[in-house]
Amino acid sequence: MREKQIEQKLTLMVKKAGGIALKFVSPSFAGMPDRLVLLPGGVFAFAELKAPGMKPRALQVARHEMLRRMGFKVYVIDGIEQIGGMIDELQTA
Repeated sequence: MREKQIEQKLTLMVKKAGGIALKFVSPSFAGMPDRLVLLPGGVFAFAELKAPGMKPRALQVARHEMLRRMGFKVYVIDGIEQIGGMIDELQTA
């Protein structure tokens, strides 16, 4: 399975949950997560998508840690089976 397929499934599952998963691009600040997940009720998180078994680069890890220190949720997803758990966690938080 490729990263693009995981990203497409994330977008679809978030839509089914009543939200949107926006492509997040920050040209002047490299290493930011791929998607901004927005769910009803003002719930939001960042999602970094990877091909199965792949890990974030060092700069991405640093950005994720920075966002988490600021209180944001950041998920690294490398398999479709992780998406439902992320949505469930966000909806029950």
